[in-house]
Amino acid sequence: MRVFVTGATGNIGSAVVAELIGAGHGVLGLCRNPAKADALRAAGAQVHPGSIDDHASLAAGAAQADGVIHLAFNHDFSRFAASCEEDRAIVAALGAALAGSDRPLIVTSGTAIVAAAPGQLAREDDAAVGADRHPRAASEEAAAAAAAAGANVSVMRLPQVHDPVSQGLVTPLVALFRQLGKCLYVGDGSQRWPAAHLSDVARAYRLALERAQPGAKYHAVAEQGVAMREIVETVGRLLDLPVESIAPEQAQSRFGWLALFAGHDFPASSEQTRRRLGWTPTGPGLIEDLRRLELTDA
Repeated sequence: MRVFVTGATGNIGSAVVAELIGAGHGVLGLCRNPAKADALRAAGAQVHPGSIDDHASLAAGAAQADGVIHLAFNHDFSRFAASCEEDRAIVAALGAALAGSDRPLIVTSGTAIVAAAPGQLAREDDAAVGADRHPRAASEEAAAAAAAAGANVSVMRLPQVHDPVSQGLVTPLVALFRQLGKCLYVGDGSQRWPAAHLSDVARAYRLALERAQPGAKYHAVAEQGVAMREIVETVGRLLDLPVESIAPEQAQSRFGWLALFAGHDFPASSEQTRRRLGWTPTGPGLIEDLRRLELTDA
């Protein structure tokens, strides 16, 4: 299968490209930065010049492929809501290019948008909240619209994706704590964030692409929930900074845009994903990778 991958040079995208090529698939990777094109070629992929802002280039890439994995996202979280609405338009453009065919499109989303009952695990077949409650839901709303227009769309919901270099939202947390000179959690820190190692996530994307099940929703979750207090205390040791609890009403002023996540409990299950895809995570846990980061970077 020839696969068009957006975000092909990113942290997750690079792992997905390697996973696809290792399984015998061809890859056409979207790349706007010529300096990164050589790395794509060295990995065995072909380069499709363009960007997520150029919907014509997206459609052209999709037209050359047997399937599409959409990973690109503008990670300027200071304008998170705007980035999510831009992603809505990107998914619409890709969906339109694939409408009327059985060629699969995998759209990336997040487990945090699932409308699970308080304290309960978010499951794949649970309804998602709307973009009016969580901006990231715009991607799934666009996926549903593309499916209704005749595209074969499935959704991969991501937790905190980590390796020793990057740890999802923990990475900007580290930067924030450096600025504050202290590490903070909300309340008793029992809020849980699901997580998965980068290698396991890449394999989940490949398996979902090969299955090509219309309307499927997958959770690339290895750990159902890692407590915020454990995460923050680990980061505190990494940075040699004090660790403090703050009241929920202080979250917005201290965490900024990260308050959308920092004070909330988002545990998630991947039971259905494991069964449907035959997916068994094998990578290290989030805390282990953070400790490895401490050993190599501190």
